[in-house]
Amino acid sequence: MTRRRTEAAFAVLFAAAIMVVGAAAVYFVSTTAVHPDPAAVPSEAANTAAERYSGAVEESRRLARSLLVEENLPGLSVAVALGGETVWAEGFGWADIEARAPVTPRTRFRLGSVSKTMTAAAVALLRERGRVDLDVPVQHYVPAYPQKQWTITTRQLMGDVAGVHFIRGDNNDSMPARDCASLDEAVTIFAGEPLLFEPGTRYRFSTNGWILLSAVVEAAAGEPFPAFMTREVFKPLGMNSTIAEAKEKVSDTTSFYFPKANLRTTLGVEEASRRHNSCLFGAGAYLSTPSDMVRFGSAMLRPGLLKADTIALLQAPLRLESGASTDFALGWKVERVQLAGTAARMVAHRANPMGGTAALLMFPDHRLVIAAASNVSNAEGVAPFGVKVAEAFAR
Repeated sequence: MTRRRTEAAFAVLFAAAIMVVGAAAVYFVSTTAVHPDPAAVPSEAANTAAERYSGAVEESRRLARSLLVEENLPGLSVAVALGGETVWAEGFGWADIEARAPVTPRTRFRLGSVSKTMTAAAVALLRERGRVDLDVPVQHYVPAYPQKQWTITTRQLMGDVAGVHFIRGDNNDSMPARDCASLDEAVTIFAGEPLLFEPGTRYRFSTNGWILLSAVVEAAAGEPFPAFMTREVFKPLGMNSTIAEAKEKVSDTTSFYFPKANLRTTLGVEEASRRHNSCLFGAGAYLSTPSDMVRFGSAMLRPGLLKADTIALLQAPLRLESGASTDFALGWKVERVQLAGTAARMVAHRANPMGGTAALLMFPDHRLVIAAASNVSNAEGVAPFGVKVAEAFAR
């Protein structure tokens, strides 16, 4: 009798498990495919590319549509600049799935830490004007940031070797989801934390360090950080779509998505929680378009906004006290990739903000800049897609 009851209990549990797994499978299968057919993915281009780029554009369009279907991305936008001229920009898929609102080249995405490259340019501008010394203690500009067990410099902050981190449980170097009325308020959140390591001895991606750098810019400029960025960086480059994110949704801004149950995008996406990014400032608060991103990237390849030696400084990887290279410069990752059959230098920054993925890739030897952005987190194929697009245009 006992054995029969045990067998019956196992049978009931097995049947329940089958029902749960089946329901989950139905749920995921029914919600997985945002774009089941690559040929049906909607798109809008900014303009007609020159005839000599038509082959590269068609190949890149195929790659974009395949990426949306293979990784189940709601939307994707891409832009390409060659020799300082934008030669292609196009949006694919949905900016809002439910409303069936298409992505266009004017659609704004979250930049996340790609914002840091623009903050680095602001620091560099102030350095050229004699208002920032990269190697004096950061408290010279931000006295409200307390002295630590070691000295921290602006250069170390820009190279992510300063050790400025705020560890919160399992969430490393993260800011709380709240509004900050000022940079002073944002800096206060992590100002009391000790340094995680002696500056210059380790490399570690830092969000808080770039918030502190935003405060350096604000102090050296003598005006609010957003105002300086808009007037001195964005307007001169024609980056008219680049703005700091606010609580209210701005027109031409995508909806933000996240993989279901914290899993891969291929298992479905859902709307991301609306967290506020106002505390991030120059560490990750900006919204922009790939078209604006390639305008900025192009300015980082030739003198104009910055002098040639300043551009070279920003793109030179730092070395730790051990002598080892970090492969990270002042706001930029420096790598080598295969492009058109040969090794090419790539200066890049990638980001994975809540509700988005962004990549800005520069190839100085080819005078080529690629920017790509999606409106879902953890879109792992966005940066590799950018390299494939670069290869198509570099041939």
